[in-house]
Amino acid sequence: MGENVASVATIEKPEKPAFPENKLLIWILELRAPFFTAAVLPVIIGAAFVYWAYGTFDLVLTLVTIAGTVSLHAGTNMINDYFDFKSEDDIRNRARTPFNGGSPFLVEGILQPRQVFIAALIAFGIGGMIGLYLALTINWLILPLGILGGLLGFLYVAPKVNLAGRGLGEIAVGLGFGPLMVLGSVIVFTGKVDLVSFLAGIPIGLLIMLVLYINQFPDMEADASVGKNHWVVRLGRKKASLGYPLILAGTYLFVATAIVANWIPILSLLILLTIPIAIKASKIVLTNYDNVRARGNRDSCELDSDTFALDPSHDTDRDKSFEDSLDELR
Repeated sequence: MGENVASVATIEKPEKPAFPENKLLIWILELRAPFFTAAVLPVIIGAAFVYWAYGTFDLVLTLVTIAGTVSLHAGTNMINDYFDFKSEDDIRNRARTPFNGGSPFLVEGILQPRQVFIAALIAFGIGGMIGLYLALTINWLILPLGILGGLLGFLYVAPKVNLAGRGLGEIAVGLGFGPLMVLGSVIVFTGKVDLVSFLAGIPIGLLIMLVLYINQFPDMEADASVGKNHWVVRLGRKKASLGYPLILAGTYLFVATAIVANWIPILSLLILLTIPIAIKASKIVLTNYDNVRARGNRDSCELDSDTFALDPSHDTDRDKSFEDSLDELR
């Protein structure tokens, strides 16, 4: 590995945080509902592509497709929490925050592993049934695409396969939440296989992959200790930090190429308005890649609320909560 990663000799839990008493709210948090945008945006992009290329839009089909992708995403989130808990990855993690480090509900015993495992299977089942309905009524190719997407999520950290541990996790996430989901959505909306839509899904896949990538930085030691050897572990934080701006630059370059090739509409140039944000995020990552600390029994990893990047200003003389840090960053 590119960086010496010390193994965790003793497993020490952080101070137990306060949890909501409402069971429904606990399950909403366990599902990581705020991150469902990663399953919604590719469908919206697929719908926008169809409107641009074919001049049609079906709101009902769009909502049904979103229900299916969100269900698969929920199943993926929960099954990954289950496997990370069973491997003790999340128990060992000393830098857990609302953005990374897995489910606190399993670590603290609020939810039981069997409950989360069954809930994950139910979510996958709901997504599968929606996919089967769409395949039977529109185009049978929707089913294998849905199965492939579900497998990429299930096998991300599943024992023996462990795509993340083999250095394939980032590719699996980018492919599943990008080209595959956009292509599948276009098949649902048109009944046709439009391979150009697969290419149109690459930029959103790269951006969603970056969300995963940046959150691997604080998890590096814990992940390495259980054999979850993703690319941040393999390269070390310093070298891996270079990947962030390179992937961002590649995203902008691909969008420009796709517009010239007439794969996506010229209005996609609006993405250029986000370049200042991309530059800011890249600077934070490049200069603060190693700013992850565990102090006492309190998580002290601070994230930029807009970029999910590590906060460059950490005053070790003050003992403040993660929520206070986010308020300051906002």
